[in-house]
Amino acid sequence: MAGDQMRHVTQPGAPAEERIQWVEARGRAFSFTLAPGLPLLEAARRGFAAEGFSGGVLSISSGALGPLAYVMPALPRTAEHAAYYSDTFRPAGITRLDMARMTFGRRDGAPFFHCHGFWREADGRRGGGHILPEEAIVAEPCEVEAFGLDSAIFEAAHDPETNFKLFGPVASPSSGAVAAHRAFALRLRPNQDFAQTLEAFCRARGIAGAKLHGGVGSIIGAHYADGHVVEPFATEMAVRTGTIHTRDGAFEAELDVVLVDHSGGLSEGRLIRGDNPVLMTMELALEVRA
Repeated sequence: MAGDQMRHVTQPGAPAEERIQWVEARGRAFSFTLAPGLPLLEAARRGFAAEGFSGGVLSISSGALGPLAYVMPALPRTAEHAAYYSDTFRPAGITRLDMARMTFGRRDGAPFFHCHGFWREADGRRGGGHILPEEAIVAEPCEVEAFGLDSAIFEAAHDPETNFKLFGPVASPSSGAVAAHRAFALRLRPNQDFAQTLEAFCRARGIAGAKLHGGVGSIIGAHYADGHVVEPFATEMAVRTGTIHTRDGAFEAELDVVLVDHSGGLSEGRLIRGDNPVLMTMELALEVRA
């Protein structure tokens, strides 16, 4: 059960009045192969472009990167941020992905991504964190699952509340891509429960069933349904699977996630509803299923 006081982290800026950034769009799921030898950013761009999309979200279930550079969540260095990033890590050799989730969009007018991954490094060490687009090279062919968005794109912009430059959905002209499904591009702002916020969003629009695609962000520690608790508050998280459905007239989000916390701890499992607030951001595409 959720506690009476949900965890809360004070951000450096005033909370924005609108707690969910959203754009309604059309979307389509498809798969493609990441080509070896390319930067991960360019390999992703080519895959989306081949289907007529300029952006969307990506789910990677396996694969290999080398070189790879990443950062982990860390405690804040100054009062300008509520949490921050570690120094950059560059593991030697080939790093084999267990899973990753990516938001693919645009920053400063050019393609860009926000990607959280979890992996095993060449020396056998398990790790996870925020993959740096400029320094990740696809080492082997890898098939991935994508969800392209038409009439919406994630664009990076300064967020006064967190004082970071973050992806948020904006409307964009239709590219004419084949995209038959009703979808929403979403960004959840800090200090609101991940599951309940999605449930309220669907309830308000009469969406009785939905599937999450992608899912990149952070929560304040973690409380899992099996009773496991992550105490370190700064995390990097990826959604493994997510659905919203109705049960006896009530909306319920089921969210299975993987995360790394600022102590380096890795954890995974289904989140408790009502006790897992967003730390900085949560980006995802929501496909309406009913």
